[in-house]
Amino acid sequence: MASYQVNVDEQLLTSLMTRQDGLGRLVEQVLNQILTAQATDLLMAEPHERTPARQGYRNGTRERSLQTRVGTLSLTVPRLRGGGEFSTDLFERYQRSEQAFVVALMEMVIQGVSTRKVTAITEELCGASFSKSTVSALCSRLDPIVDAWRNRPLTGYRYPFVLVDGFGIRVREDGQVRQRSALIAFGVNECGYREVLGLLIGDSESEASWSELFLALKERGLCGVDLVVSDQRKRACLAHQGLVNAVRRHFQGAVWQRCQAHFVRNIMDACPEKEREFVLSQVRQILDAPSIDLARERLSAALAACSAKAGTGKAMACLESGFEDAIAVLALPARYRRRLRTTNGVERVNEELRRRERVIRIFPNRESGMRLLSALLMEMDESWSTGKVYLDMTEYRQYSQSQAGK
Repeated sequence: MASYQVNVDEQLLTSLMTRQDGLGRLVEQVLNQILTAQATDLLMAEPHERTPARQGYRNGTRERSLQTRVGTLSLTVPRLRGGGEFSTDLFERYQRSEQAFVVALMEMVIQGVSTRKVTAITEELCGASFSKSTVSALCSRLDPIVDAWRNRPLTGYRYPFVLVDGFGIRVREDGQVRQRSALIAFGVNECGYREVLGLLIGDSESEASWSELFLALKERGLCGVDLVVSDQRKRACLAHQGLVNAVRRHFQGAVWQRCQAHFVRNIMDACPEKEREFVLSQVRQILDAPSIDLARERLSAALAACSAKAGTGKAMACLESGFEDAIAVLALPARYRRRLRTTNGVERVNEELRRRERVIRIFPNRESGMRLLSALLMEMDESWSTGKVYLDMTEYRQYSQSQAGK
């Protein structure tokens, strides 16, 4: 293992105690010195040193931002001439999603399906020229890492809570742009940590596509599923019925929790505007009930109260038909209900994925979409696994034992 001598100026050490960004500035200085030392090792010569062992020459530097836990660092990466391309393992963890993003853009330019804006972005990120061999080299380095993560075994834990969602992406296939669906499954394991369990780019959000994802997860060892949470948007009711059917088929005994946020929106869409405030208050009382029995009593009261309100028939029919699925979470101890009653946490992840997907607009192929989305999810997963516990599962274990004893 290489060792490097690092010098830190006294003023920077003082700033550690006086400036909020002091630690970030210290890390930035240390990493820049290591980059310089690594370039020296690669060239086998110090700057301006004359030696027969020299393997090339320095050719300036380029600035590079690196996102870390101590903030955004500005790194000065050496450019080399005649000594091969400079690379460092410092970026490996943080570059996967960026590499996948750049590869997707490069593929678009090569295949002639990009806009001028995408071409400009790509040239800024990659340099003015690149080739199919460059894309192939990047893929051969990135794909094994992403594929290993996607196919990793899930045998280490049980996953009582699984949250699933999907969104549309556009992919160029057979010379045409086709609408496809990115299906994602998240889980909370028995230790209370969130994980990204799997990703599938399917033809649609159909029962067959969801079944394919669930089957792959089970083959990798997913087990112990007690509750599956998803939304059921009004405009995608048939597609999400396929999801519900797949859940019941592959996770027999698990309960489906319908996202309450989407459920309320569906009710409001069916309600006359002048009655929405009243109906919403009734629905909120039902969903906020401390028990299933009290929720049922409040449902009966709401149906009676709204029967005298003109035009609320459709809204009440929607409420009554989706009631049981929307209150499934009330069977759990109270501390778990807030985070499992909706898919809001999943929606926030989807927004981050869409932020990159919107730049691509049309993926040049299905593999490119899988690569980029997987790399982004991989970094989120790593952040979750090293962060705080998402749910304290102590009370849930006691609850599960009591249920098993009945």
